[in-house]
Amino acid sequence: MVNIGLTRVDDALAAKHPGLGSYAACQSHAFMKGIGTFILGASGLFAFQMVLQKKLPYPLQWNLLISIVASSVGSYAVTRWETQKCSDLWLLLETGKVPDRLPPQVPKPEELKGTGKTKYGDVME
Repeated sequence: MVNIGLTRVDDALAAKHPGLGSYAACQSHAFMKGIGTFILGASGLFAFQMVLQKKLPYPLQWNLLISIVASSVGSYAVTRWETQKCSDLWLLLETGKVPDRLPPQVPKPEELKGTGKTKYGDVME
């Protein structure tokens, strides 16, 4: 049995997917980075707003609300970014290819010069 977090994974499944341990470690790191971003962001924004409150007084409840909402958004962005990297790692370990995240290139339409045929086959003068 292979342990991933608190759950156990069957040996047959772990043998079928040799990169499972690396993927699980990557995901764990991504979630911990998100939690750290939330904690540091909330405390940093709270401290910044306490300093700002001397110039612009407003209730403490708004101070907490703004800190928590802003740090939640930042934490979500960091966790999503890191999870995407883990997903790319999983695909690399399973297929041996790095996924292409770039949008597909749309070919530019050729400009018609003077006389010729249109893309529908009509002759232009």
